[in-house]
Amino acid sequence: MTTRGTAPVKHIDWLTFFLYLSLSVIGWLMINAAESSSDPNTTGFSFNDGAGKQLLLLVVSLVVFWIFFFIDFKFWNTFAYIIFALTLTLLVLVLPFGDKIKGATSWFNLFGFSLQPSEFAKMGTCLALASYLSYHKTKLRNRKHIFVSIGIILLPAVLIILQPDPGSALVYLSFFLVLYREGLTHWIYVIAGIFITLFILSLIYTVGSVFVLILAVSSAIYLLQEKRHWAWWITYAALAITSVIGLGLGWQQELIGAHAIFLMTLLILAFRKARFRILILGIPSILICLGFSYMSRFMFDRVLEPHQQDRINVWLRPELSDPRGSMYNLSQSKLAISSGGFQGKGYLKGTLTKLNYVPEQSTDFIFSTIGEEQGFLGSFGIIAMFLILLVRITMIGERAKSSFTRTYAYGLAGILFIHFFINIGMTMGLVPVIGIPLPFISKGGSSLLAFSMMMAILLKLDMARYAY
Repeated sequence: MTTRGTAPVKHIDWLTFFLYLSLSVIGWLMINAAESSSDPNTTGFSFNDGAGKQLLLLVVSLVVFWIFFFIDFKFWNTFAYIIFALTLTLLVLVLPFGDKIKGATSWFNLFGFSLQPSEFAKMGTCLALASYLSYHKTKLRNRKHIFVSIGIILLPAVLIILQPDPGSALVYLSFFLVLYREGLTHWIYVIAGIFITLFILSLIYTVGSVFVLILAVSSAIYLLQEKRHWAWWITYAALAITSVIGLGLGWQQELIGAHAIFLMTLLILAFRKARFRILILGIPSILICLGFSYMSRFMFDRVLEPHQQDRINVWLRPELSDPRGSMYNLSQSKLAISSGGFQGKGYLKGTLTKLNYVPEQSTDFIFSTIGEEQGFLGSFGIIAMFLILLVRITMIGERAKSSFTRTYAYGLAGILFIHFFINIGMTMGLVPVIGIPLPFISKGGSSLLAFSMMMAILLKLDMARYAY
């Protein structure tokens, strides 16, 4: 399908295309290196081994890329909701008819190849959200429009959680970057950041310690707002110093009581001065934070399965994790990356990779293979290429003449960033190990094919600015 007035291929953003192509080829090379560890006869060109299949999928992805690229750019906005509905249908059908692999019913098995609908649902969601937000009547100051936008994001995420595959569902949080770019109030992100911080602190420290922190911060916010006399600040400082010492001595209950009395005194003063706005907003906010902190710890201790607790402990409390059990993957990954040094051991010369010390080294932990064989230089090069690609995608969004292209570009940038950040971060222990592939590089046809489609759509939409 082509359109009169469509710009010639020479107007394609070649830098973005070559970044996509280079990362995909590097991915195949690294998969070949990882696969050769388990089978020394692996050549990378035989369809009987993983690297050979990935090469076939790379060729297929490039063919599909160009097919999608030559489709009329108006097609994607016109049929965005239909594509979204089709991907949702696949997510529903995979629940009763899909194959269960590693505890999740997330794949269809077709002719010896596995198809993961959740990868293509990202494309459908990106198109649907871009289409909705680009509609001239959609305003994110309107609560109804906010709820519809969030509904578009959460619907596929909930279906993916039912598989269950919470790691893939987490990627859908990236679409809130689009909502922020399109004008959603920043307070929603501030509140989300507060709850995420409370969740993490509640798992690292005791609930009593977090309660003390919440009450202390609440008192400080009140004192800053009301600009109280210096005597109040001296009292607060003395209480804060006592808390730092007392928490180490186990005085949690006493400190909670002291901070509660101090805060109650401030609130009584606010009531006497008719500061009802502070009371109406402050008291419920404090109670919600206290309740959320308690429930976070309760959910971790009583609701999560042991293997889910282990994943969080590996991230936040590694001293509680079994080095030969839940910590093993991360320990071997960090060891492989650090062993590469500055220049790396050389392609196909990674000893830890060869001996298959790192589990899932061609999929979730592919970056450990890069770190060992290519060293700091190669790892930095991959990170730099991803960052440049992200910058180019956002530039495409900002220079676009249509809001659909802009919102789609930011949606794709958000998806790529979450994948890139979490995958590389989990190989180094910066984030939990949740099984998210590194785009274009990790082994997996569904991921490569879906990202190729999304890149083709983006580059076609970018060329549309020459058609006007």
